[in-house]
Amino acid sequence: MQRLVEVKEFDSIIRESEYSDDYNFKSLSETEFSWVMDFAKEYTSMEEGDSDALEFMRIGYKKPYGDVITLKNYVGLIQLKNGFQIQVLPKITFDSGDDAGNERTKKVFLKMLRSMKDFPGKIFNEASLKVSKMNLYELFINMYLQEVRQLLKRGIRSSYIETEDNLRFYKGKLLVNQHIKANVAHRERFYVSYEEFHPNRPENRLIKSTLLKLQKISSSAENSKEIRQMLTHFEMVEPSSNYEKDFSKVVIDRNTKDYDMLMKWSKVFLLNRSFTTFSGDTTSRALLFPMEKVYESYVAREMKKAFMPDGWLVSSQDHGYYLFDEPRSQFALRPDIVMKRGDRTIVMDTKWKRLMDNDYLNYGISQADMYQMYAYSKKYETPEIWLLYPETEEMRDHKPIEYVSMDPSMETHVHVHFVDLEHIEDNLQLLKEKISIEVGNDGV
Repeated sequence: MQRLVEVKEFDSIIRESEYSDDYNFKSLSETEFSWVMDFAKEYTSMEEGDSDALEFMRIGYKKPYGDVITLKNYVGLIQLKNGFQIQVLPKITFDSGDDAGNERTKKVFLKMLRSMKDFPGKIFNEASLKVSKMNLYELFINMYLQEVRQLLKRGIRSSYIETEDNLRFYKGKLLVNQHIKANVAHRERFYVSYEEFHPNRPENRLIKSTLLKLQKISSSAENSKEIRQMLTHFEMVEPSSNYEKDFSKVVIDRNTKDYDMLMKWSKVFLLNRSFTTFSGDTTSRALLFPMEKVYESYVAREMKKAFMPDGWLVSSQDHGYYLFDEPRSQFALRPDIVMKRGDRTIVMDTKWKRLMDNDYLNYGISQADMYQMYAYSKKYETPEIWLLYPETEEMRDHKPIEYVSMDPSMETHVHVHFVDLEHIEDNLQLLKEKISIEVGNDGV
């Protein structure tokens, strides 16, 4: 049985010792800790350009605990070559009730993932996912199997494939040279080339290879059973012998759109790729997601759903302005969300950070972020700037937070709003009311 350790982002891991009862740390055995340490060293010492994108573990030293591995804001599952697994979940605060087995956390996280542009699981049957019984990796396997199930319902595609064979009957085109070599003593045979309508095409080979690989690594009885059943539909298909070559042959168009999501998933599983810039090796694998991007994508999608029906034009990752215009346009400004309606412009930025109830420390809002908000206000010529942070228990019922710069040309108002991730639709209705009040109820 593969051992699974569950932690949250920003948690710290130490070796088992007399300090193992410290609730601030997650303790592992000496052997397990060394495995994680080796993994962290391997992937935080990658070539420049990759390391910045995925320094998801930080190694430090803290008395009296010794070596400490601190997880950063990447969430997902890491599986080492020996089968030891670490599941990293996001820190999400809920308004009521407990979160037994982190089931609510995983449901919200999966909902957030569906908003990401490149996540190959936008459509899946949430009710059929055994969230409480499966780790994230098994849930992703289950999503893949749901995509395969949909394909099988529609039918796997076949195409005319050039085939060479030594037959007892003539068919297609005789390959003279091969025929002479193969049939000197077999005059009853014909070495021929012919086209056959067959499902052994690159997409199906890659799916079969993926299913075979998942069959070996899945620890879920339910997933394993379904994989065995699905493989019977691919009996006439050969497994891919060259993944990269077959992927290069795949063309997603009107006739092959049913394979689009499946090919993205297959790349993840067959090539050990994550949904980030990270890529593992053949012995360890990881599916990791940067929470800043997940949160940003989720909020932007929900903002569009909430505000566009009211006549707002909502754009994400707007790139209409630069910080400097001479000698050329430089240092692009990329606010997460820009909303426009009539003459009114509102700029919003999402920040995946847990604020604290301490006014003297500016609640944990960084000075760099406020400089950024000020630049947005001036370039977009709007006083309305909003910072959107995830809701925490500490800040849930906090009084409104607003910062005002009384510039002669134009004031800048930076408002702070806390997003309830589990009930985001209701939460954004409250944001609508706040925005309406700010301009004297203009009918938003």
